Amino acid sequence: MSPKRKGFLAILAWITIITILHLKLNLHVQWFGAKKAVEEEKFRVGFIPVTCHLTCPVTDFINRNMTGESSFEPVRFNGFPELKEAFLAGYIPATFILAPLAMALREQGVPIKIVYLGHRDGTAMMVNKDSRIYRIEDLKGKTVAVPNRYSNQRLLIYKALKERGMKITDLTMVEMPPPDMPVALRAHAVDAITSGEPFMAQTELDGYGRVLYLTKDVWPNFISCVLAVNENAIKNRRADVQYLVEGIAKSGKWLDQTMDHRMQASQFVAQHYYNQDPRLLTFVLSKPPDRVKYTGLKPLKKDFEEIEALAIETGIMQGTVRFEDYVDTSFAGDESTIEPYKFEGKF
Repeated sequence: MSPKRKGFLAILAWITIITILHLKLNLHVQWFGAKKAVEEEKFRVGFIPVTCHLTCPVTDFINRNMTGESSFEPVRFNGFPELKEAFLAGYIPATFILAPLAMALREQGVPIKIVYLGHRDGTAMMVNKDSRIYRIEDLKGKTVAVPNRYSNQRLLIYKALKERGMKITDLTMVEMPPPDMPVALRAHAVDAITSGEPFMAQTELDGYGRVLYLTKDVWPNFISCVLAVNENAIKNRRADVQYLVEGIAKSGKWLDQTMDHRMQASQFVAQHYYNQDPRLLTFVLSKPPDRVKYTGLKPLKKDFEEIEALAIETGIMQGTVRFEDYVDTSFAGDESTIEPYKFEGKF
């Protein structure tokens, strides 16, 4: 072999080694069996920084502080479109997601199953403090921001209007990521906003928003988001799903056990998971205390049949699937036997 060719091969080998080390050490790329092992170790759970997803980071934080590790990896998203795409792509085998969206995805053939709820109530509609909107009837001709076409907030508006002899076409609804809603209301880009907290409370705390209604007063025990998993996870990682559901249930009971627990959660979740001012969660979780509830989270057929009926009426579902198709109740046991986490850390 000529010296020139030897030199070329040496350079090529050096470049190859440097490239492999870069991929391995800096980009954390894995190969073959190693990649599969790493992926199987991580049970990713999607969430966005709203109160109906709060038990996800609470469970993760408590487990890490009590045992030094967590059985799953919480993955934060800023809105439902990217969260949905990550689930459809298989990046996250489990996620907190809008209840009607999960139901509609099942109808579209996506192998998704609801296994638990995010919380009860915990949603408000806010209007500008200086607006002349004081009743739901005053929304006629106005523009209202909702999280998603498949959100239960949209169905709640439909239900409230129907009960007052109005139609959904009496107002204009626009889809908007919840974190963007406060700015839009303040700028008068929309007349009202509704989504999971704490973004609604932000407008109230900052002095320009006023509560038109809390969902607990319009649709008692309102369900916004649910915990859903891919059926492949139920088949291949059932123990992980069961442990996740049990952890969410324990976190819910821990949150509702004392106001001190809620105040602790408002601090560590805001700091380590939501990247928010803790005053938002502090306000939402305490004023009033029943603004949001984290118990009674087992999926009930009667609740979902009501959502399903409204979804069919509004055209986001066709009515080709039923409760047993999109819900798996086998992971949610008797709630009376569930004990809250025994965790009393101070933050």
